[in-house]
Amino acid sequence: MRIEQGDLKMTVAKRCEQMKPFIAMDVMEKIHKMEAQGIDVIHMEIGEPDFNVPECVNRVCVEALEQNETCYTNSLGDIRLRRAISDYHKRIYGTTADPDQILVTNGTSPAMLLVFSALLDPGDEIIVSDPHYACYANFIRYVQGEPVFVKVHEQDGFIYTPEAIREKITAKTKAIFINSPSNPTGTVISADRMKEIVDVAKEHSLYVVSDEIYHGLTYEGKDHSILEFTDQAFVLNGFSKLFAMTGLRLGYLIAPQKFVRALQVLQQNFFICANSVTQLAGAAALTDADKETQAMCDTYNERRKFMISRLKKMGLSMMVEPTGAFYVFVNFKHISTDSYALAFDILEKAHIGVTPGIDFGANGEGYIRFSYANSLENLKIGMDRLEDYLKRYA
Repeated sequence: MRIEQGDLKMTVAKRCEQMKPFIAMDVMEKIHKMEAQGIDVIHMEIGEPDFNVPECVNRVCVEALEQNETCYTNSLGDIRLRRAISDYHKRIYGTTADPDQILVTNGTSPAMLLVFSALLDPGDEIIVSDPHYACYANFIRYVQGEPVFVKVHEQDGFIYTPEAIREKITAKTKAIFINSPSNPTGTVISADRMKEIVDVAKEHSLYVVSDEIYHGLTYEGKDHSILEFTDQAFVLNGFSKLFAMTGLRLGYLIAPQKFVRALQVLQQNFFICANSVTQLAGAAALTDADKETQAMCDTYNERRKFMISRLKKMGLSMMVEPTGAFYVFVNFKHISTDSYALAFDILEKAHIGVTPGIDFGANGEGYIRFSYANSLENLKIGMDRLEDYLKRYA
């Protein structure tokens, strides 16, 4: 792409041209334009909690500002938060994560950028499920790595099989990427399947990168961290989903010790450190917000059951019901195999925001993702509108 400006010719870097847009955000921005025109739209397109942050987070943020906790922290992160993360992992998973293996970031996305930057040389490969969270492949390509996609299927709960992973491993493969509970599918990888994936990684001397951002939002069974099964893994997590702290931008990663210094140097150069105030708020969330997060989780579960029930009554079934995160990934192939056009048609005609499956990879085509991170009252309105749309246009 060449941009003409007088005699100056500017070329946008190829790595930017190759980056695909995040369609869920395009949908949301289209909704904002409609809302500005006075059109009422029900949001089911974006994965953002509709709850306020826990009270302890508000309190600690105010206290930190009053006490002038506004200076740079250690580039790895405030030791008080890193100790709280370590203690939390011990309490929840029974695992040991030394505070010196933890690096705190301004959200989980920067943590992902740091991991891929430290792990991948140009041409190195990382195995990623298809469908997958829209930004994974963009991050990998940005650091000149290659995402290698393994199709995961509805009948398997959109979860990897070890055999499918093995088929994609080459001499260039560096890691296997997992995400449980999953965005966009809401499915959860069992402990047994995690062990099998770790066994494949060990057979081929690979790392596992585990995105655990939706941990705590599991409605049947329990979450399992990859660190329960191997120490040759990178954990990505943060405070946006479970603690409803999206705008406070706080995340972290846990890494094998031999990568920590490289990650720290990257952090120093790219970001210096995470926000000092929100780091203290994060420590409070981990220790004092259990009752509030449990209440949020119970509410999500009520919404999940409602949405699944209504979708089934419309004839939109799912082979394996989602049990985590706050998404339902629904097969619409009997209506349209162009999920992008379908999503925007639903938005225009029914005034419901949904995300097309193609946003999450080629194998997501024909599906629509619904988020139930909205009030039950709004979800009821949205489901009524969808039912009417299907009767009139499908």
